[in-house]
Amino acid sequence: MASVPDEKPIGASAIEQRRAADHSSFLTHRKFLWLWVALISCIVTSAIYFSIDVQPRPNGGTWYGYTLGTIGAGLIVWLALLGIRKRNMSEGHWSLKAWTSAHVYLGLSLIVIATLHTGFQLGWNVHTLAYVLMMLVILSGIYGIIAYVRLPQALSDNRKEMTTEMMVEALDSIDGQLRRAAQPLDRHEADTVIAALEQDTFGAGMWRRLTNSYGNCATAAALDAFSGNYDADSAHERVRALLARRKAQLDQIRRHMKIKAMLEVWLFIHIPVTIALLAALTAHIISVFYYW
Repeated sequence: MASVPDEKPIGASAIEQRRAADHSSFLTHRKFLWLWVALISCIVTSAIYFSIDVQPRPNGGTWYGYTLGTIGAGLIVWLALLGIRKRNMSEGHWSLKAWTSAHVYLGLSLIVIATLHTGFQLGWNVHTLAYVLMMLVILSGIYGIIAYVRLPQALSDNRKEMTTEMMVEALDSIDGQLRRAAQPLDRHEADTVIAALEQDTFGAGMWRRLTNSYGNCATAAALDAFSGNYDADSAHERVRALLARRKAQLDQIRRHMKIKAMLEVWLFIHIPVTIALLAALTAHIISVFYYW
């Protein structure tokens, strides 16, 4: 009897394609579709720019300058809408992943489009201000791309299958044991341990989190204070061992906070500068049409 080939249910191929798309990165979405769109746009605009003869020299006030300026301004406004787009869930060609992919590559294409729009003429004016702000937005966005591609794995490796809540609970458990273990100590030694326990674990500022620099760490100071040689069963040795465990747990939490800060810090530049860019772009457009 001839074997009957397995039949896939109707729509199975579409489901498989959707699953494959779900596992792809926004950078590789639809086989780098938006990268190709951006590259072709840059090549075409550059080819036209260097092939036309504009007198006395290329600048934003020529017909081609106005064309590139209109394209660039439209792109900037559209790219700024990503934050609004994130609040609306949808699938298909304009899913959030597709929009993000277009946001990245079309945003990078602005380097070429906006530079050609200026005709390489920059000065101390609102027009150059808009250009500089745009470049700052793009540079911070490049950092954001690198961060989101590389840092999540480092975050996962540091957690060691622990959630943030589990790491904090582990620290609280060690603190409870330290309080009990420190009771037989003299007043000065107990105060050293209490100072470590009372220091705010999450009170560090953004810079300290980014650099993972905690020179005033009370736990490290307490561990140094209990660095002598003690009997294995002594209260001092139990406190020293618990302080070492607390320091290791703090190090894990602080590495977690550092990676999280590195993932988030670029937004403190990207978003405010984007708002400033939109304001400068508006001033640029109004001044061009009013004075020119």
